[in-house]
Amino acid sequence: MLFGEARLCISTPGEIVVNEVNFVRKCIATDTSQYDLWGKLVCTNFKISFITDDPMPLQKFHYKNLLLGEHDVPLTCIEQIVTVNDTKRKQKVLGPNQKLKFNPTELIIYCKDFRIVRFRFDEAGPESAKKVCLAIAHYSQPTDLQLLFAFEYVGEIYHNPAKKVNGIDPGGGGGGIGSASGQQTPLFETYSDWDREIKRTGASEWRVCSVNEGYMISTCLPEYFVVPSSLADQDLKLYSYSFIGRRMPLWSWNHPNGSALVRMANIKDVLQQRRIDQRICNAITRSHPLRSDVYKSDLDKCLPNIQEIQAAHIKLKQLCVNEPFEETEEKWLSSLENTHWLEYIRSFLKHSAELVYMMERKHVSVVLQEEEGRDLSCLAASLIQVMLDPYFRTIVGFQSLIQKEWVMAGYQFLDRCNHLKRSDKESPLFLMFLDCVWQLLEQYPAAFEFSEMYLTILYDSARISLFGTFLFNCPHQRVKESTEFAISKNIQLGDEKGLKFPCVWDWSLQFTSRDRLLFHNPLYIGKSAPCVQNGAVKTFKRSKKNYSSTLRGVPPALKNGIISEQEFLPRRNSLILKLKPDFLQQAESQSNSMEQYFRDWFAKPVDLHGVILPHISGTQIKPWKLCYFRWVPEAQINHGGFITAFHKVSLLADEVDMLNRNLRQYKSNSSLQGSCSELDQSRMYFRANSLNDTSDAPDFLSSSFPFSPVGNLCRRSILGTPLSKFLSGAKIWLSTETLANED
Repeated sequence: MLFGEARLCISTPGEIVVNEVNFVRKCIATDTSQYDLWGKLVCTNFKISFITDDPMPLQKFHYKNLLLGEHDVPLTCIEQIVTVNDTKRKQKVLGPNQKLKFNPTELIIYCKDFRIVRFRFDEAGPESAKKVCLAIAHYSQPTDLQLLFAFEYVGEIYHNPAKKVNGIDPGGGGGGIGSASGQQTPLFETYSDWDREIKRTGASEWRVCSVNEGYMISTCLPEYFVVPSSLADQDLKLYSYSFIGRRMPLWSWNHPNGSALVRMANIKDVLQQRRIDQRICNAITRSHPLRSDVYKSDLDKCLPNIQEIQAAHIKLKQLCVNEPFEETEEKWLSSLENTHWLEYIRSFLKHSAELVYMMERKHVSVVLQEEEGRDLSCLAASLIQVMLDPYFRTIVGFQSLIQKEWVMAGYQFLDRCNHLKRSDKESPLFLMFLDCVWQLLEQYPAAFEFSEMYLTILYDSARISLFGTFLFNCPHQRVKESTEFAISKNIQLGDEKGLKFPCVWDWSLQFTSRDRLLFHNPLYIGKSAPCVQNGAVKTFKRSKKNYSSTLRGVPPALKNGIISEQEFLPRRNSLILKLKPDFLQQAESQSNSMEQYFRDWFAKPVDLHGVILPHISGTQIKPWKLCYFRWVPEAQINHGGFITAFHKVSLLADEVDMLNRNLRQYKSNSSLQGSCSELDQSRMYFRANSLNDTSDAPDFLSSSFPFSPVGNLCRRSILGTPLSKFLSGAKIWLSTETLANED
């Protein structure tokens, strides 16, 4: 359990208190003040904190983030700040450099993770309350990248090398769940990381190219990337001028049959387009052992664009925080459908599965073409690899996938996550990717090493401005901005290419080894499992029949799979016709071949270490409740939700591990001391106290575990007007045009 802390603990280097106010009341419930907490509201250059001695009411559990307290909100997680004066019936959305002409009686913080946090200043000094509100507005909406907290942190670290975050030296890829795994996440910043990936996938006709070393060709590409061996560096330099952003074709992955997955920006030189396109495709063809054709998928034509995805996200956010939440199921589901969020999820899963077919069955290389090649292609390329390669369904593999296809490939985290509050460029593509992966995890729970809690916390970590992983638009921007910052702060870089920021994959910076066990999926079935027969430890591969019927729910007909006749019938307000791939229109035989592939695949037991394909019928694409509804009190199920099964399976898995350890110790006749040491080890968060432990689920388990909605979604009507009126159709939570102007 975690309770309020008596004082603010500044443990992060570079963090300073910029303003604070005492006698503040944090609102816990919407309809009553009896549960409210009294304490101090503090604004630092990293987060806002509420410091109280009172225990949190109505709450029995809260997982602990080592960087953030129970009531803390990172400044980069704040979306909008609204100040209210009840007496004068005034309210204002605070910008970074605006004045506040009234003394606020209430502060409402709207967060990017769907939280709404409210503070009351009835007993606080009016001027102090105003100052802390202005400080929060100023520091949460920086006008320059170098004003984000990560720069303050690295500046302090370089001037004082002995300082560490939580006593740990940041940097490097970090392990999977913890350093004990011994396996580092490749960051793909070096030649060797790419070379190892080529060898892992057997891409023998591809090579690591260093033509962009020092970002001499393109500033939005990594220094090293993979190209066909038949393309010379001189040709690449020449061709680069014809691509938007000089983003040359990037290799992503190779199928064992030789088919390659490649990403490519559009060719802007119309006169040279056909010639260059043909040369690139010929080079990709020569890299295939069967010299197979290349299939090009124009993502801009067959998938929703970033503006549509952003609009759907806004509607989804409105739905999740709308008041009142207790609406009829039919009306709520209709509202959910009208957001188009699940429709877009289905579109990405469907199109990715169709491209899996092209690589898996047709044995052709696939080129993902997009205008700049750094938005939709990040998502599509990642999904294809998750479906095809079981390595990317492990924790380290999944993290390496994000490094390779998002961070190093130039996904614009700074703009798309809106760290600098430039809303015209914001779009939650990374969240949509995590949601798509969650859909696959929900359908094939035994195929993924990580849990949905891991995915949710990963999404939250993108809103913490300490990690360089999700802070920049491209690797070059990190080098350029951090070098300029180092010069301004008299930091000697030596041979380093820019400052080194903490990496999000080092989870020990945020969580204890015990809490990191929540990342582990107890349903995961590895490639082999230990078995003891006659005292000897053996390994065996699980029979597919043992788990296929229970985990997959094989549909009686193809209608629950990828392709069905109804999917291509005209429907009002549907994307199906627009999203229909070009190759389905070319010939009836091609269409029949694809349908037969999916029909055959769904008719067989699933191979958890092979290809997995999504069910995309209406009922099987679901809202990600843990991520979107975790703060909604009305949506919580005490002693219910997936966590109850997670708890039971964890106990069973831990009991099996205990049995195996006991048998190994018995076989090896180890000393009692060694035996006890091994028996203490567990990979499960929930552990069996003894063999055949049948203890009931803990009282603190609910459908929102390990998060708690208490005090994190405190809705309020603005001067008697329902919050939904302000949310309707607005790009931001509250539109400044709808709020009363100051006198």
